[in-house]
Amino acid sequence: MPGMRVMNLAGFAACAAMMAYALYAEHRLLLAPCPLCVFQRVAVIALGIVFLLAALTPARRSLRIAHAGLIGLIAAVGVGIAGRHVWLQSLPPEKVPACGPGLDYIIDSFPLREAMRLVFSGSGECAVADWHFLGLSMPAWVLISVAILGMLGVWNNLRRP
Repeated sequence: MPGMRVMNLAGFAACAAMMAYALYAEHRLLLAPCPLCVFQRVAVIALGIVFLLAALTPARRSLRIAHAGLIGLIAAVGVGIAGRHVWLQSLPPEKVPACGPGLDYIIDSFPLREAMRLVFSGSGECAVADWHFLGLSMPAWVLISVAILGMLGVWNNLRRP
């Protein structure tokens, strides 16, 4: 079994690869991210940062517990966001919310609490699934990947060195 540092670096590399593909899909495949996609990216970046910190800091028990807690929390938030996105994509067309303003406008024009409510209520653009791999949309793959990374990260940082 690889050491804790190696596993944490692998978690960081997985998050970096997910972000690299997201940027490739945005800039090369011309798939513009919706507001929920942007928040999924934030969760993946935060998860990667914690994996990197866990790999670079001493393996003291208190730090390992803190890293495991942060990884679990961030992964849970990421799974929640991606789950909401998958749910919106699974709605029948007549139940899909109308398209709303863009994320930049929402953040600039509304207080944070209202902006978050608007983003998570979803919009028509979040219900569109332009990309599929093995029958699953990109948010579904993010949900699966973040859930697996979260479980492995928590296990890895709580196991005995």
